[in-house]
Amino acid sequence: MCGVFGIIGDYCPQKARAALERIAHRGRDHCGIVEEEGVFLAHRRLSITDLHPRARQPMRRGKVLLSFNGEIYNHARLREKLGGEWETRSDTEVLLRAYETWGIECLEHLEGMFAFALLDGDKLYLARDRFGKKPLFYHRGERGFFFASEIKALKPFLPSLRLNSEALHSYLSFLAPVPPHTFYDGIEKLEAGEWLCYEHGKLTRRRYYSLLDAPSSALTSFEEAIEALDEHLHRSVAMRLPGEVPAAALLSGGLDSAMICAVAASQGTKLPVFTLGYDEYGGYDERSNAAQTARHLGLEHTEVVMSRSDFDAHLDGMLDHMDEPLNDPAALPLYLLMRRIASEGYKVVFSGEGSDELFLGYRQYFEYLDIENAASLHHKNWLKKYFHAHFSMNREWEWYKRVFDDTLLFRTSGEKFTDLQQNMLLRRNVRDNESLRFLSPYRELFERSFHTHPAQWYGYIDLKLFVAEHFLSKLDRVSMAHTIEARTPFLDHALAETAFSVDPSVRIGEGKTKRLLKEAARRYLPDEIIYRKKKGFSNPYMEWLIASGRIGLIVEVNDQTGLFRPEVVEKYIDMARRGRFKQHVWGLYVLSHWLKREML
Repeated sequence: MCGVFGIIGDYCPQKARAALERIAHRGRDHCGIVEEEGVFLAHRRLSITDLHPRARQPMRRGKVLLSFNGEIYNHARLREKLGGEWETRSDTEVLLRAYETWGIECLEHLEGMFAFALLDGDKLYLARDRFGKKPLFYHRGERGFFFASEIKALKPFLPSLRLNSEALHSYLSFLAPVPPHTFYDGIEKLEAGEWLCYEHGKLTRRRYYSLLDAPSSALTSFEEAIEALDEHLHRSVAMRLPGEVPAAALLSGGLDSAMICAVAASQGTKLPVFTLGYDEYGGYDERSNAAQTARHLGLEHTEVVMSRSDFDAHLDGMLDHMDEPLNDPAALPLYLLMRRIASEGYKVVFSGEGSDELFLGYRQYFEYLDIENAASLHHKNWLKKYFHAHFSMNREWEWYKRVFDDTLLFRTSGEKFTDLQQNMLLRRNVRDNESLRFLSPYRELFERSFHTHPAQWYGYIDLKLFVAEHFLSKLDRVSMAHTIEARTPFLDHALAETAFSVDPSVRIGEGKTKRLLKEAARRYLPDEIIYRKKKGFSNPYMEWLIASGRIGLIVEVNDQTGLFRPEVVEKYIDMARRGRFKQHVWGLYVLSHWLKREML
């Protein structure tokens, strides 16, 4: 895992090098720079594959120059397919040769996680992997084109810092800005499964991958689906086990991380595991459940305890490091857990993102499926009028209103502030269903595909936005803050396509979460681990935010910006003190922190 930075156009070498230094944490093993007229291309290396200096980047082959962040897991097979003589054992050289052979269509041959910048004469290609595990941002300025793995390296090239209102609206709606938006006007991001070409000042963007291309209902047998998914999960874990550097895994009390560790153990690799706990708040603590899994699998288990003093000491630094608002209360605990893992000397860590979305792991998926049935009621006009006349802040009210209005019900698992809630909160009018414009390109693609079942829509849009722009953005920032590469075996595209091609009725069964994965897990884990109640990565963030007095920042910043209606802000804070709308308020706090740092 590494850091990419570059400029096409006029640049000041000293300013470019200073900007590159802002992402030094992404790779401390080597810093490579190519400086030519009109080109500055750099790379911060975290050595994982081929540790020899010969594999350093930027790497050149003929007229093609490459700065690559990520891992190509099938590089050995591609090496055999491409043939010829090789100078290194690195996946970077394989990527260069693949481009030489297939052009930008080489992306279709890659299995892995990546974001790269490839310069071929006057053409610059930027590309992001299928599920968005690795980020890439860019800025089109008056004197050149700038790109980087993190926003912080691009900020020095902005003429001024201005808030992007589209990012704000999509953040309030979906926890993170929707591509191509960032909170910084003038800085955009690539979407998962997309490439960009910059040539002679012209910008072209193309989507090269969609999970919707997976066949619909190709697997109709429960037993066949289990066999296929187990085979692909085994392959995915095996491909991601590094051979040259030490690796560990995150272990919660849930099934996803346990399954990764169990499959790895079945292949002869017992990954050391790390679990986070909270001494003062037993209701959030999963250490005992994680310890049970570790004992069963015979894994070395390290428990890391987070306290309120840790919260106070590290929150500001973590939020600054994230660059822009991202509404995830688990970011700080994960940041501290990664810090501990790095201190133990690990360079790679396994994590379970993507499983819930592929295997229907959220209870609310089934609640939505149930409510979808209300759309078929023949006499619903009275209910429609009743709901419109009796507004409620509760999410169930919003769900039924949508069904009776014949509008899109499911708008990602990350949906937080509805449009009507934003209309109450913001000092500007927000029309009902205004946020649908962020989802409409994805919905149009879904409706043109062979997939029709609502559950397929739930998984698809969650993978595109809730996972790619929320979970994976968080995972990349907090792991790379400590120079650790995070690997997510469930987000192997062959595994994901297989899961997506299972007939929805087989995935759903009798309405139990993760039906397929739980059945597959019985080959490795006992029922008491498989069927434990799901907790999620919860933590006492609101208790600490209130106890520390930090929650007052929301009112302080709003008094200066006038962005929100003061009485509505106070109402949300009061509800959070009583245990309701906690993540709404956390999102307002994270936003306020950024506004104070960047705009005030």
